[in-house]
Amino acid sequence: MAPSSSAKQLVAVAVSAFLLAAASSRQQPVHLRLYMHNVMRGPGTTAIHLIHGVGPPHDVERGAYFGDTAAIDDVVTEEPDAGSRAVGRAQGTYMLASQHEEVLTVAITVALTAGPYNGSTFSVAGRVGVYDDKAEAAVVGGTGRLRRAAGYLTWRMVELVVSEKYVMVELDVHMSVPPVSAAGGNWWSSLLRSIN
Repeated sequence: MAPSSSAKQLVAVAVSAFLLAAASSRQQPVHLRLYMHNVMRGPGTTAIHLIHGVGPPHDVERGAYFGDTAAIDDVVTEEPDAGSRAVGRAQGTYMLASQHEEVLTVAITVALTAGPYNGSTFSVAGRVGVYDDKAEAAVVGGTGRLRRAAGYLTWRMVELVVSEKYVMVELDVHMSVPPVSAAGGNWWSSLLRSIN
């Protein structure tokens, strides 16, 4: 007697669950140390205010207001020097998210344009203290060779030049990505194609 289609589906689900558990232990770790260069004034401006002065004055940051929001298109380098080789762009927004603390919420995608992950991106979301020695944010996804990236990064201000409105931030990124098959897809896609 041949197995019923529901029995085949049950076996396929069980095999999929087993393979998913096995594959999660095969995640490929990725570590990147990058530097984001934020310029809010002058000819090389990479950040602009989208919202400024609408909310109440901030308790601590002079001249800032709760809800101030900026859009960024910052140069990303591998070295802590604004003149070093660019390896990507950090694009997105950050907002002054607390009325009483120097805290930003960030939603940024880092688009890499050089090195082994050229053409790939990873996305970051979270709450970071402006002056924290090492604030953490979540890596919530990626594309290309970093597809389905997950992990965290530490966000640390390395340099602040108030007169020039320049900030350099170190991003110490720790993430993992699922293995990619030689066909360019992942093992899960291959499994689903073989079952159907």
